[in-house]
Amino acid sequence: MTDDERRAIEADCGRLIALYANLNDEARWDEAAALYAPDGLMTRPTAPDAPIVGREAILAAFKARPPRTTRHVCSNVVIEVESAREARGTSAMLLFTGAPAPLVGSFHDRFVRTEEGWRFAERRGTLLFQT
Repeated sequence: MTDDERRAIEADCGRLIALYANLNDEARWDEAAALYAPDGLMTRPTAPDAPIVGREAILAAFKARPPRTTRHVCSNVVIEVESAREARGTSAMLLFTGAPAPLVGSFHDRFVRTEEGWRFAERRGTLLFQT
């Protein structure tokens, strides 16, 4: 793998993290769920021990949420390329919901290249503390 190929994978996976945050904040659930591989796994930072498996189940979980206004701020994104088809990543997350204090946590991701492009194979959220 060339340096340019590695950087392209890092950029594609980093973009996936940012796109996910934006789609989530805009309640564009179908598009957010489509960022997962068909057999992808998601755990919310508020429920790290309750995995949701499969794109359809993830979509149903998104749609079951009560309406709310949010803003996810993701930073400190680091992508580790494992191969031309797999990568891992971590990112810090700050979630504003209109509550008195934001939620502070992180995501630990596994990415896989599919026919649709790079997708989340696994997205595990953890909550570190509330400020």
